[in-house]
Amino acid sequence: MSEAIKVGAVVYAPQVTVVWEIISDFFAEEGQPLEMVYFKDYRAQVQALLAGEIDIAWNSPLAHVEATLRSKEVGYSAMRDTDRDRRSVYLAKTDSGINTVEDFRGKTIGFGAVDSPQARLVPIADLLEKGLDLDNDYKEVTFDKDLGFDGDHVGGEHLALDALKVGDVDVSVTTEGNYDEWVQDGSINEKEIKIVDKTGLYDHCIFTTRPNFPQETKEKWEAILEKMDYDNPKHKEMMDLEGLKKWVPGRTDYFALCEKGVARTDLFHLNH
Repeated sequence: MSEAIKVGAVVYAPQVTVVWEIISDFFAEEGQPLEMVYFKDYRAQVQALLAGEIDIAWNSPLAHVEATLRSKEVGYSAMRDTDRDRRSVYLAKTDSGINTVEDFRGKTIGFGAVDSPQARLVPIADLLEKGLDLDNDYKEVTFDKDLGFDGDHVGGEHLALDALKVGDVDVSVTTEGNYDEWVQDGSINEKEIKIVDKTGLYDHCIFTTRPNFPQETKEKWEAILEKMDYDNPKHKEMMDLEGLKKWVPGRTDYFALCEKGVARTDLFHLNH
């Protein structure tokens, strides 16, 4: 049997360990054991990856960007099919008079947590590309729920929506997926709250590999991942919990907005 691959995952919710137990069982069946290492937050996981304490990290987009900023030697691997081509949306009250991004000038925007790629960093970069600069053209309020989880929850975004409803902020930000769910469950009344604009496309979670991770081992890891089948009931359980239908090859071009957001906010204090 092959030497175990050490895989890191952040336990942002109880289902994380269930997901990785199923994945680990399948890898063992395929003759490639995994050794799971769980972390309390993404900052600790990135540190462990760069130190070579784990081989692969299941990373948020922010954690992947952080790893690449701190080391040019890290690589990348697969991602979920649902991680590609995402957008976030800017919400305002329908009677607010806010109809375009230009109307955000002088207004207060409610973002998710300060470390949320989809609900803060990407939108800040997107607005910058559209001519609006943080602090100079609008004020921000962040809703810092579960810091360290990089927005792997809807808590901060839901708090931003609540602030929009009561008028504490003029605009709030969330993902397209959250918006659709909130319309479905009644959290959003489309007669009262509208989408003003959307961000550019970005990608979400991805596997980051440690410096000097052997290419042969990486290819074996990816080949086994790709064998996971949504039609297999056990795999379906994992995929439903993790929000995917299949694993697909990773790509890094669509992290540009997250990278620009990190640079604009100097989130990791790397500009000093």
